[in-house]
Amino acid sequence: MNRRRFTRLTSMGATGAWLGTNLPGAAAPPTTSSDRSQALVADASRLGDRLQTLATFGANQAGGIDRVAFSDANIEALDWCGGHLREAGFSVERDLVGNLVARKAGTDPALDPIMFGSHVDSVPGGGNYDGQVGSMGAMEIAAVLADANHSTRHPLEIVYFTNEEGGKTGSRALVGEVEPFELEIETASGFTIGEGLQRLGGDPDRLADARREAGSLAAFLELHVEQGAVLDQDGMDIGVVEGIVGIMRWNVVVDGMTNHAGTTPMDRRQDAMVGAARFITAVHRVARDTPGRQVATVGRLEAEPGAPNVIPGRVRMTLEIRDLSMEGIERTFDAIRARAEDIEESTGVSFSLDRFYISRAAPTDLRIRDMIEQSADARGLSSMRMPSGAGHDAQSIALLCPVGMIFVPSVRGISHAPDERTELADVVNGTNVLLDTLLAIDTGGLR
Repeated sequence: MNRRRFTRLTSMGATGAWLGTNLPGAAAPPTTSSDRSQALVADASRLGDRLQTLATFGANQAGGIDRVAFSDANIEALDWCGGHLREAGFSVERDLVGNLVARKAGTDPALDPIMFGSHVDSVPGGGNYDGQVGSMGAMEIAAVLADANHSTRHPLEIVYFTNEEGGKTGSRALVGEVEPFELEIETASGFTIGEGLQRLGGDPDRLADARREAGSLAAFLELHVEQGAVLDQDGMDIGVVEGIVGIMRWNVVVDGMTNHAGTTPMDRRQDAMVGAARFITAVHRVARDTPGRQVATVGRLEAEPGAPNVIPGRVRMTLEIRDLSMEGIERTFDAIRARAEDIEESTGVSFSLDRFYISRAAPTDLRIRDMIEQSADARGLSSMRMPSGAGHDAQSIALLCPVGMIFVPSVRGISHAPDERTELADVVNGTNVLLDTLLAIDTGGLR
């Protein structure tokens, strides 16, 4: 029996592991006394029941959800979440951008709040775990603290962010990064972002007032499914996120010469498609062979004129590079650009690369990484340090305070789809590690 299987069995008690399925209709395991080997522990049955209930808001026939931001299902889910947080002794409100914010006072009013949470909106045709695991984990921690009558030194803030899937609107507004033009963008709900904020109880005319000051929070924690297959394939329980990758994207144009495909000899061609093919191979090799964790992708390819009997004279592509540091992205880009210059010389085509998108990398706090790792070890859980290849609200909040992220496995790495799945045992493990990390920050601080 490998370690991960063992921790699943023991963490769920002698009755055995609950093997998660797509949530609707799934049964949660009973809670036993062996679940309470720690002073405070998540209630697996309650957590599983609430995940199942949340999955009913916006449920579709494919077994996933269509709970896009600003939709009726999104609003109903947030109202349901707010009710449970009130039951746990938190005051609940919607801020100026529709974030659901639940607050509970600490015993030391001089301390800054510890914030934790995630999001409940989905992509169209999404699954039942992305954002929901962190949201229900935060709700479960509120209930655990209330059941134990445990008061924290720091005030607590549980936040369910607005429109995470459509551009992290709620978290970006807290750091002043939402531009006025974004309010006119139509979303998958059919409403513009501005209209959607009003539906959630926000006020798009006061966007600037939503901003919070750097240093106003003690820390931010987010529990999330990995959305990749590393933890699942490597048999690890907990991912200790080292940082959320930065992203840069470029429009790439390859110019050659349009000509007849039958009458132009092979040695007299300036074939833009050949240049593009060599560029794509170069992108792959540079990212793969350079030491580091960078990734690079050509995600779109369009040839002109696009006829089977015409040598392409122009090819348009996109290039995306992700890394934990912006410097790493720039180094990878410089190496790819150098390869493009070599391709120009050998094929007679020319390249232009114009950057059109930047999302800053956000490293997590080293002290919080250690706390997460220590919490996992104390629970008998395996862990590994890893980057987040996807964007998260923590990426924005990192501009306000130290942040930490906890990943739990995604079965087969599937995400943003109805087949997205994380076993309940893993959700419980992640929630317990989140709880322990929260209490470690609260009692010891980040001194």
